[in-house]
Amino acid sequence: MKHVILGNGPAGVVAAETLRRAAPADDILMVGSESAPPYSRMAIPYLLEENIDESGTYLRKAPDHFRRLNIGELRARAVSLDTDKRRILFNDGRFEDYDRLLIATGSHPVRPPIPGVDLPEVQTCWTLDDARAIARLAKPGSRALQLGAGFIGCIIMQALAARGVQLTVVEMGDRMVPRMMTPQAGGMIKRWVENKGIRVVTNAGVQRIDRSGEGVVDVTLSTGDVLPCDLVIVAAGVAPNIAFLDATPVHVAKGVLVDDRLETSVPGIFAAGDVAEAPDLFTGAHLVAAIQPNAADQARVAALNMAGRHTKLNGVLAINVLDTLGLISASFGQWWGEGSDAGGKGVEHVDENGFRYLSLQFKDDVMIGATAIGLTQHVGALRGLIHGQVKLGAWRDRLLANPLQFVEAYVARSQQPMALAR
Repeated sequence: MKHVILGNGPAGVVAAETLRRAAPADDILMVGSESAPPYSRMAIPYLLEENIDESGTYLRKAPDHFRRLNIGELRARAVSLDTDKRRILFNDGRFEDYDRLLIATGSHPVRPPIPGVDLPEVQTCWTLDDARAIARLAKPGSRALQLGAGFIGCIIMQALAARGVQLTVVEMGDRMVPRMMTPQAGGMIKRWVENKGIRVVTNAGVQRIDRSGEGVVDVTLSTGDVLPCDLVIVAAGVAPNIAFLDATPVHVAKGVLVDDRLETSVPGIFAAGDVAEAPDLFTGAHLVAAIQPNAADQARVAALNMAGRHTKLNGVLAINVLDTLGLISASFGQWWGEGSDAGGKGVEHVDENGFRYLSLQFKDDVMIGATAIGLTQHVGALRGLIHGQVKLGAWRDRLLANPLQFVEAYVARSQQPMALAR
């Protein structure tokens, strides 16, 4: 059996290693489109902060790691796929046949259609090449503007602040991290960031970017402000790398649609990681959960099924944990709540002065979502209650009265033999 893995990020690496354990005699080829060894994009901010060097981003430190596992490596980018012939065409003209295929091609940063967005002073922060370009431009005192204050934007913001730039963050939403935080929580993070000396402009966008001098651009905001900048970072979200699947029978929506085995609409083709759109833990609706723990879980399940071991993913759980200039925030599951659905209830605990916040969402007596700020101890208990779909019984009403008792609820209910009974 020949397995081809398109992508050598966290999902691709975990899949290749899992396959090697599950199918010791099979051929495995892992394909990456960049010249660097397999690395973690989530480590790039630490590189920009100069806490690590480039080798510190590598997913596996030994140079011969994959050779010792008899995992082949190829540097190329897939441009088309023939599912009938089970053959992939790459950008260098090479063809590769496969018996089983894993699509783990990840995602790419979105560049909004803004005039001037392609100027050299305008960068994304996604690859090692991007990091090198930012390091050249982000000098102490440099005037930098970041477009986007989502999850990735806040990680980049931490690195830019550490480099001593004068930073302005522009976010189209009404709060920071709008896809991860409730309005109250997003506003709290904004106040924290502003207290650290960073200007944050919400409900605003960038209209155009114009050259105004050597190495300087003028950024015009929708508010009418014009800001001279030495560097502009675009952190406006990412989109799955799926263009090579055009004209194939592989079903695609926001990402590659997969079932609970991570198999696509075409037998023998699987997908995992940022590119995959998998069933949600609670609703079964498909969603892209572009975060490394989900990528690793999906990769293991996909690889075991590629090796012929029938394995199912319990469901995707949305997980976000973020360090914003020292303020830790997290969201799990359906943190936005059930709305008007029957049995849905929620509770908020707010400590504005202490920058502590907790929101819990329930459906019947099961916690389905949580948002937390400034609660660094035992926050994993929230994930445990949600991911385990633990039936809380009387503890639900106790938590509605005092949400800070979630650790006690976790200990009391998750350790009981009947806690997971449906």
